[in-house]
Amino acid sequence: MIGFLVKRLGLMALTALVLTFVVFALTNLEPNLEKLAKEQNFSRMSDEQVASWLEKEGYNRPLVNRYAEWVIQAGSGDLGQSTRFREPVASILGPRLWLTAKLMFWVMIVMVPCALALGVLAGMREGSRTDRTLSTVAIASTATPEYVSGVILVTIFASSAVGLKWLKGSATSAAENITFENFALPVATMALYGMGYIARMTRASMAEVMTAQYIRTARLKGVSFPRIVVGHALRNALIAPFTVIMLQFPWLLTGVVIVETLFNYKGFGWLLVEAASNNDIELLLSCSVVAVVVVLATQLISDIGYVFLNPRIRVR
Repeated sequence: MIGFLVKRLGLMALTALVLTFVVFALTNLEPNLEKLAKEQNFSRMSDEQVASWLEKEGYNRPLVNRYAEWVIQAGSGDLGQSTRFREPVASILGPRLWLTAKLMFWVMIVMVPCALALGVLAGMREGSRTDRTLSTVAIASTATPEYVSGVILVTIFASSAVGLKWLKGSATSAAENITFENFALPVATMALYGMGYIARMTRASMAEVMTAQYIRTARLKGVSFPRIVVGHALRNALIAPFTVIMLQFPWLLTGVVIVETLFNYKGFGWLLVEAASNNDIELLLSCSVVAVVVVLATQLISDIGYVFLNPRIRVR
């Protein structure tokens, strides 16, 4: 296991360097730098003035040299200065990540149990009416993107057009004080989209386990159906969905971009949109580092967890 972890951590570090270099190169393309120069000075700068400013700020130096300097600087904890917010990136990124972490926590709390329940109920009796109904619900939820389901939920539960107005269509106040009224809609929007995929994977795994030899043997011995499901099938059926659940974290980071913008919840997704819209290179780079770390870390945790859940798997 130690050798496996060392190899994976080395591969993760190499992957992070490659991906961040790609982002660094894209954000430092000439049109982006020209736009940055004009935003930092005045929009009617001449080409000579732009070139002079870029030379003065060091943007004309070799890309590899500047990337190496950025890596060393970021490694020491200095993520640079945000040109959009005029503050250190680290002081902006931390609070926004915390807000998104709270959103992701409640999404997982709602999404995972509901998805597992749907998948288990559907897979217990493959081909039954319950299976077909729940599978249709799961497919429909996955096929509906967040910007559609979010608008539908706002229209039904927070708009005067329908007349319910039970919940708030904005989650801005949730940054200070989370309540069911201001946080239910963004959580439900994200949970609905991710729930279907987990439910379908759980259903497929459960249906496969229910046809296994040891399940048939238990039935022949007269073991009750609920006991077969809970005591024999459920644990083995949840091994495969574990990997899918862990991989929801990277998806949640991309999903929050839409949901946080839609509900004006100023977390990591909202910050990423602001950085991209305002060509904030330093902030974009830091956001990319966060995304890369989350993706690689969740994949590592998923692999390790799968080994412990499935004793037949061995790592070298």
